[in-house]
Order: sequence, then C-alpha cells, then structure tokens
Amino acid sequence: MDFLFSLLIAGVSVGSAYALVAIGLNMTFWTTRTLNFGQGSLMMLCAMLTAFFASQGVWLALAAVSGLAVVGLLGIFIERFAVRPALKTEGSMGWMVATLGFGTLLQGIAAKYFGSQAVAFPEVVFSASDTVTIFGQPAALQYLVIFVLAVGLVALLELFLGKTIWGQVIRAVSFDQELGRVQGMPVGAIILLSFVASSVLAGVAGMLIAQIGGTVDPAFGFDLVLLGFVSAVLGGMGSSVGALVGGIVVGVLSKLVGGYISTAAEHGIAFALLMVMLAVRPQGLFARPEAVKV
Repeated sequence: MDFLFSLLIAGVSVGSAYALVAIGLNMTFWTTRTLNFGQGSLMMLCAMLTAFFASQGVWLALAAVSGLAVVGLLGIFIERFAVRPALKTEGSMGWMVATLGFGTLLQGIAAKYFGSQAVAFPEVVFSASDTVTIFGQPAALQYLVIFVLAVGLVALLELFLGKTIWGQVIRAVSFDQELGRVQGMPVGAIILLSFVASSVLAGVAGMLIAQIGGTVDPAFGFDLVLLGFVSAVLGGMGSSVGALVGGIVVGVLSKLVGGYISTAAEHGIAFALLMVMLAVRPQGLFARPEAVKV
C-alpha cells in the first residue's frame, strides 16, 4: 500500500509538470489555433541560461529573470517569423514545421555554446532534501511547488477568461479574428502577448523541473513537450482545467505502469492513452466539440 501511495504522489507531481506545459500550449491555441512545438527548447534554454548566469556569479533571482526575459523575446520572434507567415495561407500546417524547426535550432545553438553534456542547475526554490510527509510518505517540496503553481495558474486563468473584459476579448479573438478586428479589438497585440506568456510559462516550468533533476542539457524539454501535448489533447485543447486533469492522469498512469510493469513503458502508456482518446472522444475530456458552418 505504501508503494502504491508513493507512486500516486510521484504521478500527481510529475503530472503537474506536464500540466504546466499543456497550459502553455493552450495559450497560443486560444488565439491562433496553433501550438508552439518549440516550447520544450524554450524550457531548456531558460534553464541553461539561468544555470550559466548563476555560474558567472550573477544573483540567482536576476539570473532567473534574465533567462525568462530571453525566452519571452524569443516568443515574439516565434510568432512574427515562424507562425504568422504560415497562417497567411489558410489551412496551412507550416506553423508546425516552423516551430519544430525553431526548437531544433535552439537545441543546436545551446549545444554549440554550452556543450552537449548536462550542466548542474542551481536550487531555485527548495533543495532536493526538503521534504514534507503526506500520510506517512515523504514528498519533495520541489514537486509540491509545481503542483501548487499548476493549480493556482488554472484557477487564475479560469477567473481571467470568465470574469474579465480582456478574458472575453481573448475568447472573442479565438472564435473569430476578423470579426474582432472589425470591432476594433487589438487582435495582433493579443496574439503576440499569448506567445510571450506561453514562452515565459515554458521558462518557469523549465526552471522548476530542471531543479528536480539537478541538471539540464540541450535535449531537456523534448519529452516534456510531447507529454504536455498528450495531456492537453486528453483534457481538451483550450481547456485549462482539462490541461491540469490530463497532466495528472498521464503522470499517475505513467508512474503506475513504471512501478508495476516496466519503466520502459512509462511514456508508451501516455501515447496509447492518446490514441484511445482520439478514437473515443476526439475533443478531449473537457472541451466541447466545435460546430463549423459552411
């Protein structure tokens, strides 16, 4: 029973990290119906820049803010030069290739200037030895920070989208950009800010996850963005609550499979779950099917 409970704690914790990635993917989906598949590389770059600046004697908080500023600026670059040109052609999937290519480029740049080997990542919030006991089982405070951040972020996003004027504007832009422009909404600025917010959130997730393993390398983030995508699809693209639930479901099932069957099958079960969901309920657990008039 203790083993099962420890797997559940680990699954919820890891799933919360997947949920953060899924929420970041949703931010660009809301405004452009696109996904930034270079988000994993942004996670990696922010973590590596933070580690590099800290190793040069820069105050840790300033190093983290500097890393977030860089990936935020890259979010602007991705929207302007990778996504916007592709969206000029209706029905084009060029944005997928462009964001994947940009992420691969960032990996190459990181390997060139920081090396292909893993580098030590500083302890940003808590150390690996900081734990709390939950029903007799130790849980790392680093994991709990990610869980609390994921839940808090979902609550804030739901309040923002449902209760504020700007949240309603974002929903309107998501529904019909052209109508939004006609009504004087700053559609371009909203889209640009969604990419910046998504990139900054990727940076935050990258730093929090990197401190758990204690290291970061150029390949860091690739598996995370894939599992975040699975979580987003499982919960329903565009749904913050769905991203959280989907991430936790993926995390818990992966840990249960790894604990009782084989660790080699942990990620495989996530993609098997994705295929089942696409066959049974393509819109995900929490999203509504869209009706398109022609």
